[in-house]
Amino acid sequence: MPKREICFWTQPVGIEDWNYDLTLAATSQGVCRLGLGQTFEEEEALAVWARRWFPDYRLVRAGQVNRRFFKEIRDYLAGRLQEFTVPLHLEGTPFQIRVWEELCRIPFGQTRSYAFIARQIDCPKACRAVGLANNKNPIPLLIPCHRVIGQNGSLIGYRYGLDLKVRLLQLERAIIQKRGDK
Repeated sequence: MPKREICFWTQPVGIEDWNYDLTLAATSQGVCRLGLGQTFEEEEALAVWARRWFPDYRLVRAGQVNRRFFKEIRDYLAGRLQEFTVPLHLEGTPFQIRVWEELCRIPFGQTRSYAFIARQIDCPKACRAVGLANNKNPIPLLIPCHRVIGQNGSLIGYRYGLDLKVRLLQLERAIIQKRGDK
């Protein structure tokens, strides 16, 4: 893949009986964006996002390049993968990147509160800012923002709706129970 391209592709994926269009984009360094909405909307959002964070890159529709990334996501959604190995290419503010890196430390099948994440990145009063960074996560699933909950254990917000957040958490917990992991 040439250095100055963002290769993207959309494929359907399923979570139990729910089907989603997954739009995945990657640079030569790794996955940089993932969307689970309607194809047209996600591709429009990708173009806007890329103009901001990758202004000197060009978008190229290329499915072959992203095959390995799609395989890992399908394996995760099917319960065959608990930890992603694909490289990520993070672009955001320094604060957002700190939050996203911390989200990647949340173990499969577990949750953490916004306050916990804020403390982990040495910004204990930044719960709202953590929530905003969580909302701006360009690579949901791979950066598991669905594992972040309210201080009282309540499910709070998810860009693709609380129904999907619940399904992802249930999927992970069911896999752990099935395998007898702690």
